[in-house]
Amino acid sequence: MSSEEKVRPARASGMGGIAGNGYVIGAAVFASMGGFLFGYDQGVMSNILTTENFGSQFPRIFSDADIKGWIVSILQLGAWLGALMNGPIAQKFSRKYSMMIAVSLFSFGSALQAGAQNDGFIFGGRFVAGLAIGMLSHVVPMYQSEISPPEIRGALVSLQQFSITVGILVSFWLDYGFHFIGGTTCDKRGNASYTGTDPNTGAGHAFDPYNDVPAGGCDGQKAASWRVPLALQIVPALILGVGMVFFPFSPRWLVSRGRDEEAIHVVAKLRSYPVEDERVQLEYMEIKAAVEFDKETTAEQYPGKRGIALSLAQYAMLFQSMGLFRRLAIGCIIQFFQQFTGINAIIYYAPTVFSGLGLDGNTTSLLATGVVGIVNCVFTIPAILWMDKFGRKKLLIVGGFGMCVCHIIVAAIIGKYQGNFGEHKSAGWAGVAFIYIFIANFAYSWGPIGWVLPSEIFPASIRSKAMSISTSANWMMNFVIGRATPSMLEKIKFGTYIFFAAFCGLSCLWIMFFVPETKNKTLEEMDVVFRDTSATVDAERMKCINERIGLTAAGNLRHSSEPALDTAPDEDKQDAYAQHVSTQITSV
Repeated sequence: MSSEEKVRPARASGMGGIAGNGYVIGAAVFASMGGFLFGYDQGVMSNILTTENFGSQFPRIFSDADIKGWIVSILQLGAWLGALMNGPIAQKFSRKYSMMIAVSLFSFGSALQAGAQNDGFIFGGRFVAGLAIGMLSHVVPMYQSEISPPEIRGALVSLQQFSITVGILVSFWLDYGFHFIGGTTCDKRGNASYTGTDPNTGAGHAFDPYNDVPAGGCDGQKAASWRVPLALQIVPALILGVGMVFFPFSPRWLVSRGRDEEAIHVVAKLRSYPVEDERVQLEYMEIKAAVEFDKETTAEQYPGKRGIALSLAQYAMLFQSMGLFRRLAIGCIIQFFQQFTGINAIIYYAPTVFSGLGLDGNTTSLLATGVVGIVNCVFTIPAILWMDKFGRKKLLIVGGFGMCVCHIIVAAIIGKYQGNFGEHKSAGWAGVAFIYIFIANFAYSWGPIGWVLPSEIFPASIRSKAMSISTSANWMMNFVIGRATPSMLEKIKFGTYIFFAAFCGLSCLWIMFFVPETKNKTLEEMDVVFRDTSATVDAERMKCINERIGLTAAGNLRHSSEPALDTAPDEDKQDAYAQHVSTQITSV
């Protein structure tokens, strides 16, 4: 038995580990609220943009593809900024308070959108909500990793992704249900008198918000059809905010701020042991060792640097080492390809996509959009169950190939039958089926793994900085896709799918030749994979700190005790560093 196993005896992992720990059940539900908010806000606007009452009050947004792209993508722009700025906030004010700040911003942004009186309210509300989403995407996983036992951390990450898909699913179906309030058309008499032309199908009797609104406003569909779905997202935000009151500060953050006594009591509360219990004391020693590690690493690598100069030096390190730069490139490129699979082009503009396949009527396209949410949610489950069995690369390659094929088939259908779907309804429904197959291929592969893989490849001493760059890369690419898709669908039509198919194919080749398999790899083994020694050097330093404070000796007392909290430096480290460095690591 290894020394690490002595410190952390085997316990149930994955979903079984969650079910066996009452506190972790609460923590998992709590974490899901952050993911749920992200998913809900992703999906809610796509259907609202096709609602006629919304169009009657915001005609420019409804009818202008360019403005529509900005409405969707400005949330991603806010999220990009929120993710970048939250690092200092979470470090200075705590993970707990930064989540509360994010909840306040999200609620304010949602209220602005739900009560919008002009375009400025919508734009401002989306941007503010985006700031909050970006902050939550950064801090919630970090907080969870610092309070959760290591044997269930992977399941919690997958559960977070699953909750995102649940949020999308709920938003789609709420939009579908609420759009019936007062009827499905602005004019209660129906669309017979409408003068517009559908830009996707060329069909007549489409709603023109400049000419088809009855005197005095819509007398059919009510404003509640879009205001209520936007307002409802405040509810899970408040649950998250109120729930945070009952959760402790991160013990690691407390120690880093010199609040050691409070940290010991938090550990005792988390583990349900008395403060005097040797297991609680050992937990605290591990946390202390982790914090000392960070301090010593910073002092050795960046002597005399503080504040902005220190942060810039730490970021620069990622570009000075070839091994670290390769890891950073993989982390950023996988986020790039995740977005350029075209997934959010479908999620954000699903009703428009289905209208382009000839589905008649807004109600039918909204119904088809709701099925997207179901497929996305259901096919995320295999990733939770089997990601660690089949590995990352295989799922990414198979999923990328499947998405590429689906894009090509949909492009061929639209290219051949566009404008004639009324006479070839079966072709339109075949296109819809392949959209669903595309969603399924993404959900078990690039959806969860696109987030998991970058979190596994960085040494702990620079992991927080590296993850902030890769996460911001995702949000920036998300912004680009949200901004460009409406114009692409309007101007190049089936070429949009060819565009995304090309990137899906490229992603398969890139994964095949440039990305290593990280399944079951320890942090030290990543050094061999990436041909540098960053993690091994970190591990040696941690070993010295453990020996200095007596942690290695104390760890031998843990042979039959319960596993410790994950108190890793930054987010994911202590398990690899609490004991001796693997003797199997060799120089490359």
